[in-house]
Amino acid sequence: MKYMYTATFITEDSTVYARVPDLPGCITTGKSLQEAINMITDAASIWLVSAEDDNDPIPAASDQSVLDVPEGATVSIIQIDTLAYRAAIDTRAVRKNVSLPAWMANLADKKGLNCSQILQEGLMAKLG
Repeated sequence: MKYMYTATFITEDSTVYARVPDLPGCITTGKSLQEAINMITDAASIWLVSAEDDNDPIPAASDQSVLDVPEGATVSIIQIDTLAYRAAIDTRAVRKNVSLPAWMANLADKKGLNCSQILQEGLMAKLG
């Protein structure tokens, strides 16, 4: 799934504090604005993946005009793609047994096709 949320950034001394107001507890820090953006995007990805896995409700993104934005904060939209995040962090191979008609399996072998790769590509296309 793809999500877009507003993130806020406040710089104090040499630390940039970042949070996503719509995702309770989604906060982090960075040494620069760029690092804080990367860190909050990662934190929001973890928050959303956990919510998806646990079937927890995922809050809709609030309009920026109604958010509690601290004075002097920088505001930015961040985009989170939980499918891409999962693909990047969970690279374990899982064995799945599938059933194919014998003629199809034989033809695939003769043509040198990798059924596992084709299944992965098909699932990615279906999953979006």
